[in-house]
Amino acid sequence: MLELVVLISGAGSNLRALLDAARDAEYPARVVAIGADRDAEGLDLGEEYGIPTFTVPFTAFATRQEWGAALAEQIRPWTPDLLVLSGFMRLLPHDVVAEFSPAIVNTHPAHLPEFPGAHAVRDALVAGVRQTGASVILVDDGVDSGPIIVQERIPVEPDDSESTLHDRIKHVERRLLIQTVLDIANGTVDLKELARA
Repeated sequence: MLELVVLISGAGSNLRALLDAARDAEYPARVVAIGADRDAEGLDLGEEYGIPTFTVPFTAFATRQEWGAALAEQIRPWTPDLLVLSGFMRLLPHDVVAEFSPAIVNTHPAHLPEFPGAHAVRDALVAGVRQTGASVILVDDGVDSGPIIVQERIPVEPDDSESTLHDRIKHVERRLLIQTVLDIANGTVDLKELARA
């Protein structure tokens, strides 16, 4: 059984999908803790699903490194097999990546390497592309620059707003995340091998 710590910054819609998948006894993973960098709405899922939560507010620290050290301190006791960044809007400091790598994955609402960063959906619309996508990647020290585990194309409709496009992307993101965790648990995806590639 793969034990996950999931980090969020928002409502946790991908997290909810993962929690629902884990309710199936056949699914080989479970979320042992939920963490956030702010008072995120998704932390309420901890109470709903009976999972411990923690918050390490980014704004409470003088530097990103200090924040990262405090975050790692909260993650460490859970000894997760996998750290999942799901709508987590902070770049992990090098020391945190080094400690938990290669067992860190991130979901991203674009077909990387297209549109990295925090405004991927908006950037796709501004660029006027006909399609964008969703990706699940291995986390490295860069901005959405790690090895791609899986990704899928999603069409951009002529009348799409940032909200409607993002909603459609999220549906695919959830499915890809659930499948990725399953593949890691089953050994179909080898994160160490991917990190070396």
